[in-house]
Amino acid sequence: MNQILVTKKLYITPELKRKKKIYKFYFFLSVFLVFALISVYIYAEVDRNKSEETSQAILDEFNQEVDTTTADSNVLIAVLNDNSEDASSDNSSGASQNQPQKTVNSSKVQTTSDGFNYTTIATINIPKIGVSYPILDGETDSVAETEALLKISPTKFWGPNPNEVGNFCIVGHNYRNTKFFSKVPTLENGDIIEITDEAGKTIQYSVYDKYQVVPEDVSCTSQLTDGKKEITLITCTNDSKMRVIVKARAI
Repeated sequence: MNQILVTKKLYITPELKRKKKIYKFYFFLSVFLVFALISVYIYAEVDRNKSEETSQAILDEFNQEVDTTTADSNVLIAVLNDNSEDASSDNSSGASQNQPQKTVNSSKVQTTSDGFNYTTIATINIPKIGVSYPILDGETDSVAETEALLKISPTKFWGPNPNEVGNFCIVGHNYRNTKFFSKVPTLENGDIIEITDEAGKTIQYSVYDKYQVVPEDVSCTSQLTDGKKEITLITCTNDSKMRVIVKARAI
């Protein structure tokens, strides 16, 4: 029995004790890193959910403004039609100068938490992948401003105003889930993208091309559209090494 105890005692050498301490250190370090990564992931998800809520609130506000503008326009047209004869008689006396004119209210200027001002210029709806977001537009088009806006919603990157002749380019984050432009890379030729502008006009665009480019390649923003209305959606690949480009043309 004593022989066994002595043997065990001699087996636990200082070197072995040192290794055990190292193993314990790495074990606790691993546990800490795992908890840290989980915390970062949870924080990122919470932040993305807040961004999603903010984006949807902006979308609801924009849609309400568009509905109000459209309703006011319809009322104005009805009034003018009902009083067309009176208006004709008023024209002879110069009263036509006081007739109300149809106006479209511009989007309300809002500010990000980073202090960047922006407006909501349109909405994008892609039924196939469940995308429905406002499209934001900043004042300076700086990299910092664009990054701040992209945390909130898809953003205008380049081109004319929505639904005008030219190539309206929109950029959005790929979070590798169902939010923002994460599912844009799955679009195929013939899929429909709807853009609604501030006047309440909705135009459908049909996807006709999809490809990948390096981040430095901005040839997709070319405005040579042969007089047609086009849109370009830009997002990242899942590994963020390339950019996915989706081109669509007004039907």
